Amino acid sequence: MTRLRNYFLTGLVITGPIGITLWLTWTFIKWVDGWVKPFVPSLYNPDTYLPFPIPGFGLIVAIFVLTIVGFFAANFLGRSLISVGERIVGRMPLVRNVYSGLKQIFETVLDERGSSFTKAALIEYPRRGLWAIVFISTETKGEVARRLKDKSEMVSVFLPTTPNPTSGFLLFVPREDITELDMGVEDAAKLVISAGLVNPKYPEMLEEAIADPSQLEIVRKPEDA
Repeated sequence: MTRLRNYFLTGLVITGPIGITLWLTWTFIKWVDGWVKPFVPSLYNPDTYLPFPIPGFGLIVAIFVLTIVGFFAANFLGRSLISVGERIVGRMPLVRNVYSGLKQIFETVLDERGSSFTKAALIEYPRRGLWAIVFISTETKGEVARRLKDKSEMVSVFLPTTPNPTSGFLLFVPREDITELDMGVEDAAKLVISAGLVNPKYPEMLEEAIADPSQLEIVRKPEDA
């Protein structure tokens, strides 16, 4: 019975992530198809003349349409139309706040040149002696930075919660109180989601260097090894 239980748990560990990933992917495709397909003319919709639906057709159409919109928005005429539309939206009291906030979020998240959430770090939170993982966002700017100008250099960080890292707290922390980690943001997110059960692999060489400070020079310059 012990061996059968181990076989069952091993199979669950292998098939669980695969099954959940496939289910999420399939759910996303069906969700996009449900939104896009009703807007596709019946002449171009294969579901109207095929005996079975084609999953993913709406997703392909959505990607194509978004690409075309981006193409037209990149030229002078497209930018002019967008500018006029934004000025119109800017005169609507409630809509302009929602639009400007969403636009700023999308530009920050999707901007490939941005440096948001590229590093994971540790800070002492909620009190001295207790440490929490945070994601470094950017240097503190605007009114907050001006109000704290007498303080040391401040950094904006996002403190995720466990097991849902999409919720958390925005904190403004002095740079000297931040301990940057070598692990990437994805590995840090796994650590937060799993409540510390899934730890990213740490190079054995670096562990030895921590135990023996004389080895730090070797770790810093691996090309000389």
